[in-house]
Amino acid sequence: MEKAKVYFTNLHATTEMNLLQKFQRLIREAGIGEMDFEKKFTAIKIHFGEPGNLAYLRPHYAKVLADEVKSLGGKPFVTDCNTLYVGGRKNALDHLDSAYTNGYNPFQTGVHTIIADGLKGTEERYLPVEGGEYIKEAKIGSAIADADIILSLTHFKGHELTGFGGTLKNIGMGSGSRAGKMEMHSAGKPYVKEDRCIGCARCRNNCQVKAPVITDGIAKIDHDVCVGCGRCIGVCPTDAIRAANDEANDVLNRKIAEYTKAVLTGKPHFHMSLVIDISPYCDCHSENDVPIVPDVGMFASFDPVALDIACADAVNAQPPVPGSKLFESTVPADHDHFHRVFPETDWMSCVDQAEKLDLGTRAYELIELNLA
Repeated sequence: MEKAKVYFTNLHATTEMNLLQKFQRLIREAGIGEMDFEKKFTAIKIHFGEPGNLAYLRPHYAKVLADEVKSLGGKPFVTDCNTLYVGGRKNALDHLDSAYTNGYNPFQTGVHTIIADGLKGTEERYLPVEGGEYIKEAKIGSAIADADIILSLTHFKGHELTGFGGTLKNIGMGSGSRAGKMEMHSAGKPYVKEDRCIGCARCRNNCQVKAPVITDGIAKIDHDVCVGCGRCIGVCPTDAIRAANDEANDVLNRKIAEYTKAVLTGKPHFHMSLVIDISPYCDCHSENDVPIVPDVGMFASFDPVALDIACADAVNAQPPVPGSKLFESTVPADHDHFHRVFPETDWMSCVDQAEKLDLGTRAYELIELNLA
């Protein structure tokens, strides 16, 4: 397979060329205009940021991208799926509140914000995974599954389970419904935190196989009956039902690659990754720590695998920021930056699986654009 083209521009700006103008030039030079957007529903997959986190991407970049798609005849919307865990994005109403607060609203982006898996994270489509070893049918948020074109706009940063959060994770994990996220995170079934359960029986009433059983006012889930769909997690009013989160990190990464395969198969797609505010943790955290390395720049490619590798290489070429989790790591400095921050992670397992599934290649040609 020949090398994939990855386009890059730094963050230097002038009075003639600001960062948003550079971002527009980047995506044009990388070939977004070659795509047929005419009257196509175009999902801009992004992470809106958990309330309290200030490292998420500013919505101004999404507006530039959405305006570009509209100029090419497309019908863009910004989107993400609900979270599996407790927080400000666990259902569509809270999620929209969080997105709007962080600027992902029609007044700022010029397009609608759609929570892809619906009110309680249960609106999903079952998409086949061609060549999947762990997943045969991925549970994908319906708005993303129904889109004609997939664009990913990623904040590249660290992650405590996957090593880093890049393009593959943005698409794979981010496009999974609640049940899909549970399938990626868990080898087991959901369980009930009894101290939070109020015995309302909503879990049982919404379960097709009646796996939740109410005894003495407390729910328990019969794992012999449970099919692991995760619907009970979405309907619980007190967040008493949790996923097991017991999958090994390398298996989690491979499942993410397989979910990405399900989302992208048969659809035109294009990817952008901004390597800025490189926090050690995911934007799912309600806080962000000191960036582990200095800001690098903006990248774009039609190949999501090559894009993740190019961004990882760029981060690994940077010195640690004093006071950061990387700077204070006791893991030897000859190790990969992400492994030094989270030694239990193996981000390459995601890339390996994605390459095996023909999602792209890790071999890339970096084309640096001197735009300012």
